[in-house]
Amino acid sequence: MKYSKTILYLCSMTLLISNSGCNKANKPAAPEPLSINVSLSDSEKAAGLLTPEILWKFGRVGEYALSPDGTMLVYAVTFYNLQENKGVTNLYVVSATGGEPLKLTDETGSESAPQWSSDGQTILFLSTRGGSNQLWQVRPDGSELKQISGIDGDINGFSFSPDNTKLVFAVDVKLDQQADDIYPDMPKAKVRIIDNLMYRHWNYWEDGRYSHLFVADFADGKISNARDINAGEKWDTPMAVDFDMTEVQWSPDGSKLVYASKKLYGREYAVSTNSDIYLYDMVSGATTNLSADNPGYDRYPSFSPNGAYISWWSMKTPGYEADQKKLVLFDTKSNAKTTLTESFDQNVDSYVWDGDSRNIYFASEVKGTAQLYKLNISTDSIYQLTRGAHNYTSCQKGNGVLVAERMSMSMAPELYRIDEQNGSAQQLTFTNKQIYESIKMGEVRERWVKTTDGKEMLVWVILPPNFDETKKYPALLFCQGGPQSTVGQFWSYRWNFQIMAANGYVVVAPNRRGVPSFGQEWTRQISGDYSGQNIDDYLSAIDDVKKEPWVDANRLGCVGASYGGYSVFYLASHHQKRFKAFIAHCGMYNLESFYAQTEETFFAHFDLGGAPWEGNNPVARRSYANSPHKFVQNWDTPIMIITGEHDYRIPYTQSIEAFNAAQLRGIPSKLLFFPEETHFVTKPQNSVIWQREFFAWLDRWLK
Repeated sequence: MKYSKTILYLCSMTLLISNSGCNKANKPAAPEPLSINVSLSDSEKAAGLLTPEILWKFGRVGEYALSPDGTMLVYAVTFYNLQENKGVTNLYVVSATGGEPLKLTDETGSESAPQWSSDGQTILFLSTRGGSNQLWQVRPDGSELKQISGIDGDINGFSFSPDNTKLVFAVDVKLDQQADDIYPDMPKAKVRIIDNLMYRHWNYWEDGRYSHLFVADFADGKISNARDINAGEKWDTPMAVDFDMTEVQWSPDGSKLVYASKKLYGREYAVSTNSDIYLYDMVSGATTNLSADNPGYDRYPSFSPNGAYISWWSMKTPGYEADQKKLVLFDTKSNAKTTLTESFDQNVDSYVWDGDSRNIYFASEVKGTAQLYKLNISTDSIYQLTRGAHNYTSCQKGNGVLVAERMSMSMAPELYRIDEQNGSAQQLTFTNKQIYESIKMGEVRERWVKTTDGKEMLVWVILPPNFDETKKYPALLFCQGGPQSTVGQFWSYRWNFQIMAANGYVVVAPNRRGVPSFGQEWTRQISGDYSGQNIDDYLSAIDDVKKEPWVDANRLGCVGASYGGYSVFYLASHHQKRFKAFIAHCGMYNLESFYAQTEETFFAHFDLGGAPWEGNNPVARRSYANSPHKFVQNWDTPIMIITGEHDYRIPYTQSIEAFNAAQLRGIPSKLLFFPEETHFVTKPQNSVIWQREFFAWLDRWLK
């Protein structure tokens, strides 16, 4: 099964869509309701500290949509049953002025992608409650819940035209033969026949199926006249691995669609970041590439409400997935393109047009946080709306109302209403209020540390709950992944700083070289210099904080995942006795083998400076000469290594190599191998074991 993708089986090679669907007899059975209990036990309340089990009682706020008149908000929340090892997502509505939410759906199925009808009288969404992922609708008061699509298989994503007369939806279409198609007389054989690259992505193998967009008419609650606008294309739209339907947008009059796609195949796909913005005409069926002149990423297109412009964010540098995201404006009449944020030394992340078609609201990371900004397209002026120690990850605007999702190191994501005049935020959802009332969080301190090259680096320091300055605490250096990912005010359900603090550790989380939000020069520096300045930045951070009287310099640990795992492997041989324990999750150990093992080769090629066989490339030579595996003879500290079998970004063999080397050298070591997990640990019970083993290892060597 592909990540967030489902499979469309074609009935007699023809897409059949109706209220009943095809092959009624084989319709999957509706799921049984999942029991959910998020209350804390008496013992959990008495202890007052975050635990792995409590983390899985958190409700997780997901997709949301503001009603056309700006008065109501529909949003999704996922809750989990730890014993059953699964979760369920339901929909809620709340007034945009605050108040008690109304639950629209029960735990019979999982809901996603809520969208309001143009008149605001109906909420449309995807649900599995009928046994497959289909379109459903419900009134904002919870009445008239009913299914409105029935295809043989699942719908991956959808969007209705502004007048709700047309529909675009994504399904998977089989275009490539697999072994069982080629050799039907060998039905029990298990083999993949591969003759090109991109046979696997982050966490799934290609199966001959590709996500395609279908457009259809919608009237009287029925879908008809569906046609595949990507017919014959052997690439995914929406793009892998996100498959995000927000990259597919209607024109205000419903006559056109604009979407992002990376229309490359095989090796060309694997070595390139060249995605483009495509305009599809509903009448003529013609498709036009609007960004053919840019060799890097072009993504997340959106029409202005008046239809005069199409915007999208763009990266100029080919092969560089961490290039700065600039906002491009395309004039639909003149075809002229303008870069609106050319002089803005920050990324434009999630954004939305104002109804006046003159302003754009967007989220952007700045100095280890993420804030909301307002851009005037006429003057190119950019105004920062919000400030504070938190991350705004997305926003929506409607009828003068601005709402946004916000999180911090001390609070999971919730939805807020933003006052544009003063930037103040009114919290609208209180999904986990009952947990925060009983659980103590540690203080998060902002600290600026001088680096070895004389720059100032932001370091977040998270203190244990009930912190006592007269005591000494063990400390953990956190090594961020990416490598181009900000150590911002994020909330994680694995790498959660508050649960580390709750276990009695001071957490040191530096925004070392390579992370965004400090200007592109700071971000770009790490590419081709994995073993250089950012490693010095890590050591500068821990050396500075360990001077505090409340840190025990003899009880320091170092932990990290992905690129952070690489950092751990490298520091294990270069830490000069600073640390007493290491934990590396899904890290790069042998850069030479990693280059030809990862699925998107452009990432390794750009960040390492080239291929290992490029002997005349000085940047590449330096990268591979400093691969952690070449210094394993210097390892002298206990290390735990974690990996998932279905991690294809950094294949588990990297962790196996590292663990075997530690064992052969007699280094105290442990391997956590998750056969069902990927680059991330997502299953509830696996996650709890991850946490238990994480702290058991640290406690063994640091307490």
